[in-house]
Amino acid sequence: MNFEILLTILMGIGLSAASGFRIFIPLLVVSIASFTGNLALADSFSWIGTLPALITFSIATVFEIAGYYIPWVDNILDTITSPMAVVAGAVLMASVVTDISPLFKWTLAIIAGGGIAGTIQALTGVTRVTSSLTTGGLGNPAVSTVESGSSITLSVIAIFIPVIAAIVVIALLVWATKTLINRFTAKSKTSS
Repeated sequence: MNFEILLTILMGIGLSAASGFRIFIPLLVVSIASFTGNLALADSFSWIGTLPALITFSIATVFEIAGYYIPWVDNILDTITSPMAVVAGAVLMASVVTDISPLFKWTLAIIAGGGIAGTIQALTGVTRVTSSLTTGGLGNPAVSTVESGSSITLSVIAIFIPVIAAIVVIALLVWATKTLINRFTAKSKTSS
């Protein structure tokens, strides 16, 4: 595997994690980067870099971000977006990884891209539920701001400095795994 392919895989990992925070922000960032000629996408995903896709992702991003600022609606959005984040993570991984066999690309996209997005999405869901329960939903706008900012930052870093994005994702995955295990362990102890 050459260095360029490795960089695209690391980019896909970063973008997949960003989609765990917000689905449409990384798609919009990838669309902008492709539309402006700063990112080459796999042939079957070149539609992401078109003007109609750019407009669609822009509108979807605005609505997604706005929805997360409405208390309790944000919890409903987490339920709806959880499976969508997994799909977005897989699509983002597959769209940026080029020059490898389709079997390896889609295996990587589904397992790494979808898995990373799903793990980060699960962490954000637990964080939001905790915020809702402890603050009555008043703390959720702060959580939403951090999540949106994380998605934007991680998306941009993934495109321009994929190695750093991968390091950040590894740290996030370790933290998310510990948090989720602790959450479910504590929950099972209280229900016994």
